[in-house]
Amino acid sequence: MKPAILLLLIVCLLASCARPDNRTVNIPEPLEETQPTQTIRPTPGSLWTNTNASIFADHKAQNVGDIVTVIISEQSSATKEAKTETDRTTSMSAAIPTLFGLEDDIAHETDIDPSNMVSADFSNTFEGNGSTSRSGELTASLTTQVIEKYPNGNYKIRGGKEVMVNNEVQIIYLTGIVRPVDITAANTILSDKILNARISYTGNGAIADKQEPGWLMRTLDNVWPF
Repeated sequence: MKPAILLLLIVCLLASCARPDNRTVNIPEPLEETQPTQTIRPTPGSLWTNTNASIFADHKAQNVGDIVTVIISEQSSATKEAKTETDRTTSMSAAIPTLFGLEDDIAHETDIDPSNMVSADFSNTFEGNGSTSRSGELTASLTTQVIEKYPNGNYKIRGGKEVMVNNEVQIIYLTGIVRPVDITAANTILSDKILNARISYTGNGAIADKQEPGWLMRTLDNVWPF
């Protein structure tokens, strides 16, 4: 085998192996363990504790390890359009109608018309148009877990779900920070009320593999200089 062909094969192999596979998000396991709660004695003279203001209080996530359901409803749309037009026209002319009475002699002897010495016109026109648009939509329901509680009372949540159908794996993963007041009585929260939300919807399988070119085509795209 020629050295040039061997070198090309080595470069292609290294380029294909160096490409990381970041399509599938791994769900961290295990999640945070539920913190043991201290036994709270009832208030003297009452059957209820000071932590429960009412027997009808909502059972919402309050501590690390509690679960909360996120209603994911994300819609995004962006459109941008630009248009540019420029136009420039320049004219220039020069003549010598009279030159000490010699203009007739100059025209006769040299075939030059002094009244029409120089004339030039220049025109430049440019027009450009461009537009781009992008939209996306994701709707799902995902149960997450409180993994951290900040001093100001906010919670950090994290959770994922993996579904396999006919050897095709679909994974949805979410993490972010929520406020307790945004959690509804049904222990749910909307995704648009999550701070620093990171929502990933990935998959792995035959369908996902068909969404991109083969490894040889990707390798040629990485090493091809043109």
